[in-house]
This record gives sequence, structure tokens and C-alpha cells, in this order.
Amino acid sequence: MLAERLIAEELMDDPDLDPVTYQDVVHDLARVNRITLAYRPTLAFLERAIGSKRRFSLLDVGFGDGDMLRRISRWARKNGIEAKLVGVDLNPRSEQAARSVRHSGRPIEYLTGDYADLAGDGFDCIVSSLVAHHMSRDELIAFLRFMEAEAALGWFINDLHRHRVAYFFYPLLAGLMRWHPIVRHDGKTSIARSYRPGEWAPLLAEADVRDAQVNRYFPYRLCVEKLQ
Repeated sequence: MLAERLIAEELMDDPDLDPVTYQDVVHDLARVNRITLAYRPTLAFLERAIGSKRRFSLLDVGFGDGDMLRRISRWARKNGIEAKLVGVDLNPRSEQAARSVRHSGRPIEYLTGDYADLAGDGFDCIVSSLVAHHMSRDELIAFLRFMEAEAALGWFINDLHRHRVAYFFYPLLAGLMRWHPIVRHDGKTSIARSYRPGEWAPLLAEADVRDAQVNRYFPYRLCVEKLQ
């Protein structure tokens, strides 16, 4: 079990999932992110990428309900940094879900569409959270190439680590927190679909990415980072 990456669809990716249910699911996924300390690796990356700069632009690909962008927005405001924050997601229900959440911080622009259509827009940083494991191998390689070409300061993939402890512990946490049944189901599937550290090297090589860092973060996050 878990020796090989699972190739399977998740319930939240069903195009027929109604908007209200989808919104409930992505809002609960935001709660998962808070409980599992998911924002810290991305914010730490931004500190490294931006350095002493007081202004930056960022694209978040596959933003869900926008929780990572909102957290980045508050971080930028707290630190007196001007931030142009843009999220793009293929699913129009994500934009609806993100706009339903009240937000205080730097303004955020939510877009529905393909990230590839934003090539040439000149972003300093490109990030994603819990998106890589949803992609096929070819899609992920194309995404890596896009980020490598388009991110002036660097890019960051924040994803899960395929690990048996996470796989067996997650249902207990999800049940305790009473998260949506789809979140409970898809959590295990997501872990089984994600990568292990050694599996990233061939992906990066095929995408012609050099000097990227693959790091583990507590609890059971696996992140890939490239500073330009």
C-alpha cells in the first residue's frame, strides 16, 4: 500500500458537484490547512524570495476558496509590503467560494481560467497549494515549465507527502473535526495520489528545472521550491 502513487479521481473534482456542496468542501479544506499548519512553508518561501523588497506580485494557481491568498494578503499588510495578489482556478465554483469569504488585507483578484493564459503577465512569485497531486504527470511537467519561465523571483509548490502515518491518521482527525464527508474521503485519496521526495527528481529533470529544493515540513507536507 502506498508503494506506488494512486491514479484516481477525487470526489471534489466531479464537474457535476453542485456549487453549494463544492463551497462547503473547499471551506472545510481551508480549515484543514489551518489545523495542519499549511501556510507556514509558503510564507517562509516568500520571505526568502522577496528578501528586502517592499513590493511584489504573486500568482496562486488552483486557489480553492482563496485561503492561502488571504493568509498571504494579511502577512503582506502586517509587514508593510505592497502585494499584487492574483488567483486563478479552472473551476468557476472556486471563484464563487472565494468571494463568499469576508477578507481584510491586501486586495485579491480571483480569476476563473487556465494559468497558461497568464503567461507574460510578469509575476514575481508563483505558488500553489494542494494542486500538484491533482495533475497528471504531463500536466505537472507543463506547470513546472510555466513557473520556471514566468516567476521572476521564484516559485513554490506546497503539497502532501505520501506517507503511511498521514494516510492512516487523517481519517481520525477528519472524523474528530467533523469535516465534510467529501473532505474525509478525498483526504486519504489525496495522500495516496501525492509524491514522495525521490519522485520529484525525475519530474524536475524532465521539466528542465535545475537547483530546485524538495523539503519536508511538519506535518507531512512535501514542498518544492525554486529561487530564481
